[in-house]
Amino acid sequence: MLTSKQRAYLKKEGAKLVPVLQVGKAGVSPEVVESAAEALAARELIKGAVLENCLEDVRDVAQTVAERSRSEVVHTIGRKFVLYKKSDKEIYQLPK
Repeated sequence: MLTSKQRAYLKKEGAKLVPVLQVGKAGVSPEVVESAAEALAARELIKGAVLENCLEDVRDVAQTVAERSRSEVVHTIGRKFVLYKKSDKEIYQLPK
């Protein structure tokens, strides 16, 4: 569970990122979840985008991907979302 300070820090860092995950017409498929899990293992923090042809709500997509990849939703804005999952590498030094 992220604190408000940690969430604010990750939102700031996430704003700099380019989306590495795209959810399209097929919605949240196993391939999307696997791709998210691999990216999170390598980077800890990823940004995803929900394409216009996806009929699902952005918040629902972000929450589903987060649950299935065992990560946390940092925030959603527009059609983009940011996910965080702590790894052994500890790339981001979260505030206490």
